[in-house]
Amino acid sequence: MTTTFESEPGRLFIGGQWLEATDGARVDVIDPSTGQVVTTVAEAGAVDVDAAVRAAREAFDNGAWSGLSGRERGRVLHRVAELIRENADDIAALESRDVGKPITLAHAVDVTNAANDYEYYASLAWSLDGSARDVPLNRLAYTKRGAIGVIAAITPFNFPLILAGSKIAPALAAGNTIVHKPAEETPLSALYMAGLLKEAGVPDGVFNVVTGTGPVAGEALLRNPGVDKIAFTGSTATGRHAASVAGEGLKQVTMELGGNAAHLVFEDADIEKAIGAIIKGFVFNTGQFCMGGPRLLVARSVYETVVGILADAVPGVPIGDPRQPETVIGPMAGERHLKKVEEYVELARKEGGRIVCGGERLDLNGGYYYKPTVIADLTNDSRVVQEEVFGPVLTVQPFDSEDEAVELANSTPYGLASGIQTTNLTRAHRVADRLQAGIVWINDWPMLDPAVPFGGVKASGFGREYGPEALESYTKVKSVVVSLD
Repeated sequence: MTTTFESEPGRLFIGGQWLEATDGARVDVIDPSTGQVVTTVAEAGAVDVDAAVRAAREAFDNGAWSGLSGRERGRVLHRVAELIRENADDIAALESRDVGKPITLAHAVDVTNAANDYEYYASLAWSLDGSARDVPLNRLAYTKRGAIGVIAAITPFNFPLILAGSKIAPALAAGNTIVHKPAEETPLSALYMAGLLKEAGVPDGVFNVVTGTGPVAGEALLRNPGVDKIAFTGSTATGRHAASVAGEGLKQVTMELGGNAAHLVFEDADIEKAIGAIIKGFVFNTGQFCMGGPRLLVARSVYETVVGILADAVPGVPIGDPRQPETVIGPMAGERHLKKVEEYVELARKEGGRIVCGGERLDLNGGYYYKPTVIADLTNDSRVVQEEVFGPVLTVQPFDSEDEAVELANSTPYGLASGIQTTNLTRAHRVADRLQAGIVWINDWPMLDPAVPFGGVKASGFGREYGPEALESYTKVKSVVVSLD
């Protein structure tokens, strides 16, 4: 794919204006496929964050957006979806360069889903209403749904475009204003989207972007008293801190945190179909996917068969330059992510794991590549099994019964996603009910759509993104009771 787009040095987007950080600080943006600097962006400090929150508060209070009807907001969001599709090549190129995503994946998944997000919530904006309630004593009672206020949207490095859209689209549909703090490593699509939202007709101050580090810009945003709700996606450790800060300020909060999903393969599964879902589940986005499937649990009768097929098939998955259309696995998003995967694989060796394939870096153009790795025979108390590796690493464990499979699947602190491979429909529904996860895929992995809510249980967080459930989480309910005497 070719594109005329070239990254420009990024600035903060506050009150509809492109601004440098108050102290002039800037931070490098690295292309993970080469390890080279792509561009720089402004590094916001607490003063800049406060300016963004004040701009969002003013825009909310003056009603330039919240005062519009749902239909009017919906028309603007439909235009955002159109602009995403019109600029798909530029956006996909940005996401590929910034995150290391294969360009084909960036087009088919990230850009497509982002456009669908705005289109879906543009439609739901029309139906944001309350209801009449039956009450005694000659009274009329009804409820109204309204915007919460200023939303702090804090998003991670792995899906910058999609995970921003899953927050921004419903928040805007409900009439809120937003300050978006993207991950310091992958800020480019957030800045690009600020321009598109302005072009689509979102009033100045309604959407603001502050780029910078978590400890400085992120912390300032969490603690700012002008923020009414925090919508966070990131690691469980950081999420615990964010939620505690939100609690201090009695702010509403949604937490979409880490995952370590189990993928169950029963003896009656269609093995050929299952293998495709298994591989997709752990190499998708180079394994940097909180709803990926890094833990494979296989019925003992087909355990060695599945391991053998994976040993042959996984090394053949195309890995390399993300700008090449045939690439399926790109680099890790950064050096620290690559080192973390290396440490976990070395730990697996020490814990007695059998490296079926992979298990080492791929030296290519100075980028942060790691070969997709399958590890068999680890015990369930292994740290590599229990913790979130967040890379292209799959552990494989056998089970002897349905009860044992469910017990193993539910044995980690996480509960974001899970999967089942079986041709037995009764078993599929029965096991799905028993799995402690916010979403369960059956004979597939993964399928996400704006109409289908996702979110976690246990250490994977709380609240839901996508679906009408997300729109509800960006509104507050007011009851009105009228005396008819």
